[in-house]
Order: sequence, then C-alpha cells, then structure tokens
Amino acid sequence: MTIQTVMVIGAGQMGSGIAQVYAQAGFNVVLNDMKQEFLERGLGVISKNLTRDVEKGRKTEDDKLAILERISLSLALRDAANADIIIEAAVENMDIKQSIFKQLDDIAPAHAILATNTSSLPITEIAAVTKRPAQVIGMHFMNPVPVMKLVEIIRGLATTDEVYKAVEHMTRKLDKTPVEVNDFPGFVSNRILLPMINEAIYTLYEGVASKEAIDDVMKLGMNHPMGPLTLADFIGLDTCLSIMEILHEGLGDSKYRPCPLLRKYVAAGWLGKKSGRGFYVYE
Repeated sequence: MTIQTVMVIGAGQMGSGIAQVYAQAGFNVVLNDMKQEFLERGLGVISKNLTRDVEKGRKTEDDKLAILERISLSLALRDAANADIIIEAAVENMDIKQSIFKQLDDIAPAHAILATNTSSLPITEIAAVTKRPAQVIGMHFMNPVPVMKLVEIIRGLATTDEVYKAVEHMTRKLDKTPVEVNDFPGFVSNRILLPMINEAIYTLYEGVASKEAIDDVMKLGMNHPMGPLTLADFIGLDTCLSIMEILHEGLGDSKYRPCPLLRKYVAAGWLGKKSGRGFYVYE
C-alpha cells in the first residue's frame, strides 16, 4: 500500500503540526478546514516553526520553501478524492467526527485509509459509520507534533493487519516512533496522564497545597518537565474535562470522576492558556 498524498482535516494546533511533519517527510499534503482564516492561521504557524528551525541551523531557507510548497490548502472535503490517507484532527466530539467520516467514506478512493487523531474517543465507534471499518485507524500524535516523537496507533475492532502495517511504516518515515495500542477509552497516554492531572486538581480543591506547590512537587520530586496544573492549562481544561468524562463513562469506575473544581473552571470559561486564564493567569 503506497501512500503519497495526505489530507489533514483541521488546521488548528494539532492539524497544522501533523501537516508540517508530513510535508517535512516529503509527502504531498492537503490541509483542510472550514474557513480560509483558519487555514491561513495554520499555515502561518507552520511557517513560523520552520523559520525558527532555519534560525537555529536545523534547516536551510530552501528546505523551508520546499516544505511549504508541498502543502496546499482546501476548503472542501471533496478534495479527499485524491488522497491515499486522510487524517482527521477536528474537535474532540463524536458526532462531528462521525459526520466527517461518513462524508469521507463517500468521497475518498476505495484504497484510502481513514485515520483519526482522537486522543480518547473509540476508533471502533467512528469506523462503524463507514463502509470500510477495516481501513479506519487511530493516529494519536502528541502535542507539539513537530517535536514529540510518539504516535499511538490504535486499531479499531475491524482494522486489518495490512492497514496497521502501512500506517506503522508511514509513521517511521515521519521520524516518529509508533506504538501499537488497542481500542480502550483514553488509550494508554490519556488513561494514565489525565487521572494524574485530575488528582492534582483534587489536591488543590481539597486544600492540600497551593497550585505552585503541587506543580513544584511533580517537577522537582518526580522530574516532570512541567507541573500537572500547568500542563492542564496547556492542554485546555475543557479538553481535560472531556477526556475524564470519556474515561468515567467508558470504564464505569468512580476513580475517573472529574474533579468538581475542573467542572467549575470550565463552566466559568477558564480554559487555560488559550482563554488567558486557567489555574494560572496568562497575558
């Protein structure tokens, strides 16, 4: 199975990062979103990342221009008609993802693989709305995509070995490390990470320590690069809440119950760095 043309749906933080690493690896990339302004913003982020690489001597100006030339912009899902793989990086909402996959199933060529960058939603449920569940797979890139080496590759119930091997091989071409994961809520990364973050929020909620103290304990005592409350702000508290709800519903265990303080902050619109305020205040 040869993969040459890649379509990425969603030009946000994750989608633009995914588009960048594919273009860097020599793939032709179609970056799709609903509005031109979203596409231009995403392309601007890619250009800024590449400029930083040039300034640090990791790439030449010619490398940068060649990478950008391999990325084309798209406002229409019908542009998936020529793609060998489509990677959906839209909002973390099952109804939205299923709607996209239904449309892609009708548009994409018969050989095309349909992948989702979901961080926690079941691959099997997304695949069920298509007529090609054997060709549906999860590719959970880590944020920031150009920097982080890991990609969780998640098999749905029907995903074939051929599709898995093609995606694994392609992931190595991106200079990433693929890790095979089965289809359970939160997969591996978020099943472990988010309960830790949620527990950190509980320690703040219960008055065990200040937010700074909680973060310092994990940074200085456990050698984490950033504290869990800072990390939650970077992920987005709405995203943290959504993943905890998926874990709680999917696994049915009270240990995954989202902390009431997390719910309160999300209800207040304190979503973290992206909204200017979460556990910390950002300029």
